[in-house]
Amino acid sequence: MNHLRQIFSGLLFFASLFTNSQELLQEKTIFTRQDTLRGSITAEREWWDLTYYHLDIKVDPDKKFISGKNTIQYKVLKEYSVMQIDLQSPMKIIKVIQNEEELKIKDEGNAYFITLNQPQKINELNSLDVYYEGYPKEAVRAPWDGGISWKKDNNGNHFIASSCQGLGASVWWPCKDHMYDEVDSMQISVNVPDKLINVSNGRLRLVERIGDTKTYHWIVKNPINNYGVNINIGDYVNFSEVYDGLGGNLDMDYYVLRDNLGKAKEHFKDAPKMIEAFEYWFGQYPFYADSFKLVEVPYLGMEHQSSVTYGNQYKKGYLGNDLSGTGWGLKFDFIIIHEGGHEWFANNITNKDIADMWIHEGFTAYSENLFLDYYYGKEASSEYVIGTRKNIMNDKPLIGHYNVNKEGSGDMYYKGANMLHTLRQLIEDDEKWRKILIGLNTTFYHQTVTTKQVEDYISKQTGYDLTEFFNQYLRTIKIPTLEYQKYGKKLKYRWTNIIEKFDMPIQVSINGNSQWLFPKSEWKELMLDEQVGTFEIDKDFYVYSKEI
Repeated sequence: MNHLRQIFSGLLFFASLFTNSQELLQEKTIFTRQDTLRGSITAEREWWDLTYYHLDIKVDPDKKFISGKNTIQYKVLKEYSVMQIDLQSPMKIIKVIQNEEELKIKDEGNAYFITLNQPQKINELNSLDVYYEGYPKEAVRAPWDGGISWKKDNNGNHFIASSCQGLGASVWWPCKDHMYDEVDSMQISVNVPDKLINVSNGRLRLVERIGDTKTYHWIVKNPINNYGVNINIGDYVNFSEVYDGLGGNLDMDYYVLRDNLGKAKEHFKDAPKMIEAFEYWFGQYPFYADSFKLVEVPYLGMEHQSSVTYGNQYKKGYLGNDLSGTGWGLKFDFIIIHEGGHEWFANNITNKDIADMWIHEGFTAYSENLFLDYYYGKEASSEYVIGTRKNIMNDKPLIGHYNVNKEGSGDMYYKGANMLHTLRQLIEDDEKWRKILIGLNTTFYHQTVTTKQVEDYISKQTGYDLTEFFNQYLRTIKIPTLEYQKYGKKLKYRWTNIIEKFDMPIQVSINGNSQWLFPKSEWKELMLDEQVGTFEIDKDFYVYSKEI
């Protein structure tokens, strides 16, 4: 397609494709016990804290089969004897071993309940081995439906990748599949045919030859969310550079298909540019110990921690298109910038419950125009984020249903971005705003958070009570509408389509003169020295207006 407007009013089509993440954003109002088991902190989860994983697997590309084990180390928080481990059908847990004893397993859909034989004493560090195998769900439209992509490159070599945001890491490996508890560190060992390379998260420690196969051992030193763990298998070649960043030397590695090496070396120059811009806006890259990698995959791309995946066809924009319709979106590779931005929001700061996924996507969509701000100026940034408003559907609130693995509207991307852009205007101090963004990443460094924690932090740092502001934009589909009437030298105005107590000030231009108004739900009046002529709302505020 040459022009986005050829499909579903153009921009909306591509935005809906990108935002329909892995079956999550499909409408669902009736929830089952399986949803609760997947999305809540059950009694069988809360008593133990993840400390370490060693995922040790063999991938058979010809059979599309995965087998192996996950060693799970954990700290006992309270005495309990049953542990919930998640693994989605058609994958199967074969056995679980602790202290050389095979444990009893109860299978309940995608949740397995394991009865432990030994007493679990508070503060003890224990571990168990979960053996499993099967034919994992094949991703048909990755990354939107999730699973494993089993593809071939142009030379007939296997080209394989995982993608599982929302759907869950348990679609291909057994784990504690809930966002609230990130493992502190892990090892990922992947055995593949010897002509292929596996790239996962963290740093490559060892390549071990075993017959006609090789096992790639990757070490992750930082906390990592489950869906951020990935495997990428192909006929890769590697090139690298060292970026002099806020945390010292940052190793940046690029893994691409052999035939794409030349264009990747040119096109991936956006990667260090991304690091530079976002270290300015958000603070130090959060994973220096694990490096930064950009890895080519057979789907569009995703924010796997320190192993960002890329499939944007070496084009600027989103598959060569500008989602903002302004031209600014063609100044950068959308996937490199957007998925790179997730290293700060999603991988560093992670939502505890998927209902708060706007924290990941709203801030990261907003990072796109901050990238433009850094390199092209504030006006370019503003035009871009305002241009993305045409992608907003206002179909349901940005915050979803808690405890059932259900996020809110796909508007979390560009409505979230425009909400944050509006907030920047209210603060009226760009340096203060930058310090708030940096402060979020230092205060919640390597942590899981709730929406309330983010709201409270921003309110405290701004000195404003932003309760109604966030309630309006996050929890309703109402867009504030400024109604106004002009009577000679008098201007009447008020907010409509708002929640109770919403009273956001707004900057307007009256007869070409900029000033602030402080509307409420009741009519207010402003007397001028001259007749009211032109009246315009500052376009940087995401609101509507209506002349009565």
